[in-house]
Amino acid sequence: RAPEARSNIITIAWTGTICTTPPMLSISVQPQRYSHDLLLAAGEFTVNLPTVELVRAVDYCGVVSGRDADKFADLRLGKRRSSAIDAPLIAECPLNLECRIKRTENLGSHTLFVAEVAAVQGKKALIDSRGRFALEKAGLVAYAHGHYYALGKQLGHFGFSVRKKGKNTK
Repeated sequence: RAPEARSNIITIAWTGTICTTPPMLSISVQPQRYSHDLLLAAGEFTVNLPTVELVRAVDYCGVVSGRDADKFADLRLGKRRSSAIDAPLIAECPLNLECRIKRTENLGSHTLFVAEVAAVQGKKALIDSRGRFALEKAGLVAYAHGHYYALGKQLGHFGFSVRKKGKNTK
C-alpha cells in the first residue's frame, strides 16, 4: 500500500463499469504517468466523481504531474478516509468508489487496471425521500474529445425505446 504522503489525484478519461456481480470497473493509465507506478504499488485506488464546481480541479489534475505538485494542497481539496482501503477520498466529490485492483493488462499505450469496487460512499444530501441515491442531481462532469461537459438532462430511461404507449411513456 502506498504511504499517505504519496497520495495523488489523476484525471482519468478512459474508464468504465465492466461487471455488476461483483461490482467492477476499469481505468486505463499510460505507463509514463506518475500515478501508474503508485497504482501498481498500492494495489488500490478511489474513483471520485467530480461536479461542475470542480471542473478546474479536474483539468488541473489531468495536466499537472504529481511528481511536481501536491494536488490536494494546491487545490485545497479535502482528504477523507476510505472505509475499506487505504487510498483517500476527495471530500468535495458527491460519490466515491473504493477499488481494489484485481489484475492489470498492458494494452500498448495504456495499462488497463481491472478493479473490484470494495465500498461506495455518497453525499447524504443526494438521497431522496424514497432512499434512492439521486446521482442525476449531483451536477457531474464528463469529458469527451478534449472538452468538459455538465451532465444532468434526462433523455430517456432504460427500455423507453420499446415500451408500449400508454404505460408510463415519460
